[in-house]
Amino acid sequence: MSKSAAAGKGKKKGSTFTIDCAKPVEDKIMDIASLEKFLQERIKVAGKTANLGDAVTVIREKSKITVTSDSNFSKRYLKYLTKKYLKKHNVRDWLRVISSNKDRNVYELRYFNIAENEAEDED
Repeated sequence: MSKSAAAGKGKKKGSTFTIDCAKPVEDKIMDIASLEKFLQERIKVAGKTANLGDAVTVIREKSKITVTSDSNFSKRYLKYLTKKYLKKHNVRDWLRVISSNKDRNVYELRYFNIAENEAEDED
């Protein structure tokens, strides 16, 4: 069976990814509304930015952002954009983007473990 026959047979697979920003939002290090706006402006659909249309939706719920796509959407691309946002707002040195252990479709923003590194330096 060729690729085109397999692709034409079923409908396109949609995907839903979540970015959990609970810890930085609680500490007021970042504004979740600006991350939502950044993603809406930067996500590319059909090679063009700010062209979300009905294909991709970005929704904010308290301290989480959910990105839902009707077509194929890369989780890695979402991580790339999140890291780009952190770098732009100069918080990339303190925060990192990590995939959740519980759910494969969730990214979490966590702090680097600075306390452990200081303890190792003292020894």
